Amino acid sequence: MNAILPDTPPADLGFSTEGLAAVDAGISGLIASGELAGASLLVARRGKVVHRALLGLKDIDRSEASAQDTIYRIYSMTKPVTAVAMMVLWDRGLWSPDDPIARHLPEFADVTLGGGGAPSHAPTMRELMTHTAGLGYGFDPSEPTDAAYIAEGVWQAADLADMMRRLSRAPLAYDPGSRWRYSISMDVQGAIIERLTGRTLPDFMREEVFAPLGMVDTDFFVPGAKMARLATLYRRSKKRGLVEAENALFDRDPSRIPKLPSGGGGLFSTIDDYARFAQMLLGRGSLGGVRVISPEAVALMTANHLGDDLLAGGYGVGHQSIRPGFGHGFNGAVFTDPALAGSRVGRGTYQWDGAAGTWFWVDPENELVFVGMIQRLDERSPPCQRLTQALVADALG
Repeated sequence: MNAILPDTPPADLGFSTEGLAAVDAGISGLIASGELAGASLLVARRGKVVHRALLGLKDIDRSEASAQDTIYRIYSMTKPVTAVAMMVLWDRGLWSPDDPIARHLPEFADVTLGGGGAPSHAPTMRELMTHTAGLGYGFDPSEPTDAAYIAEGVWQAADLADMMRRLSRAPLAYDPGSRWRYSISMDVQGAIIERLTGRTLPDFMREEVFAPLGMVDTDFFVPGAKMARLATLYRRSKKRGLVEAENALFDRDPSRIPKLPSGGGGLFSTIDDYARFAQMLLGRGSLGGVRVISPEAVALMTANHLGDDLLAGGYGVGHQSIRPGFGHGFNGAVFTDPALAGSRVGRGTYQWDGAAGTWFWVDPENELVFVGMIQRLDERSPPCQRLTQALVADALG
């Protein structure tokens, strides 16, 4: 069903059928125990799909099964897509990692540190791409920087340009480059894309990323004709098990184009669409003869940009924990030494996940990509990425 990523018998590409069945069993066990409603999984190697599993339900009340074309809220798996959009512009010479952010967003020319004073240096694009620019996210009113974002109404802005004006009035959370902190950085990148191109972020991504890759079901909203394919979003209640999440992250109507298209978490997609995106990264910027970004751009994006001082670990977000052997590239994490990091993926594996439990990785050493989609939005969502990485390693032998 996917011309660019054709289905191929697993054994032809070194996979054990029994091992891949164990991957399904691992996720099916979470469904059976009430941790998940359903899941869609895809494994590809050397540009060919060796395994696709559609497990459980996309909607419990209506007993609707997970399907190949089920649409998922991918939340922070938007971040790597935004990185590719940025690398399109890097290839065109429109920005450099060492540029001050203010070169592209002059609003940030006079940013200050919390408590007053100037930062040791102006935050750079490299720091913006790696969550080290001094920004927060704006969701925790008990934290001073986030509280300042809330006071400025950052997330209530009229558009991305207005968002940047509000954001630039808030102080930095820390001196740029001195810490790693999950942040609004990728939404700032969305505003930079709009500023550099004169196009909206959704239009730019459709024209420069989605259309070239044949990602026909990926966008910042779900058209009315496709709404029936959208998986229901759940959270897990201690007393009632899986219940529909009343207030989705960013709390917006999925059928409408948002006024703040979030480069950090706004996309909807399917397993096959995201597999095309992941395969493009594995293909060093091209898919099916269509080049989206250069091999040099992929190398820069998927390299670790954190120094040893920041790799000491002890921080991260969700299931992603920065540690020795596991650093951060542009808008995603990267394994520089999998054994040291306690993983069996290949060196150079690039990965991220999403707030509702979606996950993926691109493993150049083993020439494979994996995409997993679920819809559970709470902090206790099971570590599906770690589980499936171990099982896929077993299946590959």
